[in-house]
Amino acid sequence: MPLSVSNYGPAPTPLELTDTPFYPQEKFQCGPAALMTVLTVSGVATTLDTVSSQVFLPARQGSLQSEILAASRAAERVPYLLSPELSSITAELATGRPVLVLLNLGVSWAPRWHYAVVVGADADSDQIILRSGTDERRVMRTPVFLRTWKRSNFWAMSTLRPGELPAKPDRSRYVEAVAGLEQTGHSLAARDAWQAGLSEWPEDSVLLFGLANAEYALGNFSAAEQRYLVMLRNDDASLIARNNLAMTFAAQGRNREALEQIDAALNLAADSPLREELLDTQRIILSAVN
Repeated sequence: MPLSVSNYGPAPTPLELTDTPFYPQEKFQCGPAALMTVLTVSGVATTLDTVSSQVFLPARQGSLQSEILAASRAAERVPYLLSPELSSITAELATGRPVLVLLNLGVSWAPRWHYAVVVGADADSDQIILRSGTDERRVMRTPVFLRTWKRSNFWAMSTLRPGELPAKPDRSRYVEAVAGLEQTGHSLAARDAWQAGLSEWPEDSVLLFGLANAEYALGNFSAAEQRYLVMLRNDDASLIARNNLAMTFAAQGRNREALEQIDAALNLAADSPLREELLDTQRIILSAVN
């Protein structure tokens, strides 16, 4: 990555989030300490012991990225993976959010993986400031930071509250992050996150579908119905929208309308892999009628 002041992006320089808490790590516990830092800043009330129990793998003497992401979702946060650019980190800093990064402080054939939290950047002095290990304020030259960060394929995560958007939102990254949260069953948090996405990408079919499903899971059937109807206005051949709208009608006791939606979907689904699922939905509704 060529280095220049422009790599730092829109953040004021120097910029340092001095109020970011510090949790010195115990041996091999950089993952829990770093995650505890960003969760605390995002308003999560937890303990280091709790976080450690979620992400630390004794057999590996460390934490995997998958555990870091899962623990963030368990805390009802949206773990958003940043694009591989220093400007993505500095943009997050400018919003007041520190960024969790994975570095390799060793070499490719003898890696020494380390999680740290970026809390500052100074383009003028070409430095990155981190909460790292047992150092509350570790200053690293930007070329060194970029070199060690690159070895992790530039893995970096911002911990968003549901309803927040990243500073430089990327639709596919955001959808993936919220879908992961939704799969944990935190429907209220997912609803707020899908809604925030729609403020950035109005009428996006995936975001609409996610929001409708979250409303359905919360029992807000009227709200879910309205979202599915918007999807059908945009694409009246959407089988998943018709299937879920049918289930929404059925949940409200409107079985005739539900069967009309399934019949319409089946007429469109002669060779679709979704046909069996549509037939299952039809059987469920018919059993309720009979």
